[in-house]
Amino acid sequence: MTEGVPVPDRAERTITDEQWNDAVLIWRYHLMGHEVRPCSAAIGLGSHDLGVATATAGLYRAGLFPVVVFSGGNSPTTAARFPRGEAVHYREHALDLGVPDAAILLEPRAGNTGQNIALSREVLCKAGVEVESLLLISKPYMERRSYATCRKLWPEAEVVCASEPLEFDDYIKSIGDEKLVVDMLVGDLQRVIEYPALGFAVEQEVPGDVHDAYERLLRAGFDSRLIGS
Repeated sequence: MTEGVPVPDRAERTITDEQWNDAVLIWRYHLMGHEVRPCSAAIGLGSHDLGVATATAGLYRAGLFPVVVFSGGNSPTTAARFPRGEAVHYREHALDLGVPDAAILLEPRAGNTGQNIALSREVLCKAGVEVESLLLISKPYMERRSYATCRKLWPEAEVVCASEPLEFDDYIKSIGDEKLVVDMLVGDLQRVIEYPALGFAVEQEVPGDVHDAYERLLRAGFDSRLIGS
């Protein structure tokens, strides 16, 4: 068992103990472990996960930023869930949670993380927001990739990463599909590994045990979210 994260009873799972432990190891690697602090602005990175908007609202109420850009258009994985676009649905959810409309900017075109960063930068510039530091708010397992992408595309900004504070088990329950979540963890790790050579992100050290877990999960067929899939 991976220390600190309970393994559910086998009757409640569709993956093996080894696969569960490998997934938890990768989950923890993706988390940057940053201590949140006040920043010039925030970017809520679009995805299938409305928890990003929930986390954004909580961080806004805590006084950690004066303005947020919700960024994201649509993708094959989000079109049905967010038919008006990821950023639009995030904004509506944040408004419901008490974030004032004046504190929200929209970037409704981005189709990947690089575009999230680059297009949000344009939106903030046009709004006259001077950015020295950025709070990137994402799905938990997207923290490292968003960090590496932002350091490549906006190197002069100090970057702090945050996400909804969920353990792996709780995130699995919120999504309701173990296989899908593990596929997504594997897919994001592939991007962390391969994107630097493509010029999309800065290099991130991948510990040997994390890389071994990644290879085992690939061999076991957790591959639906790989590049080009």
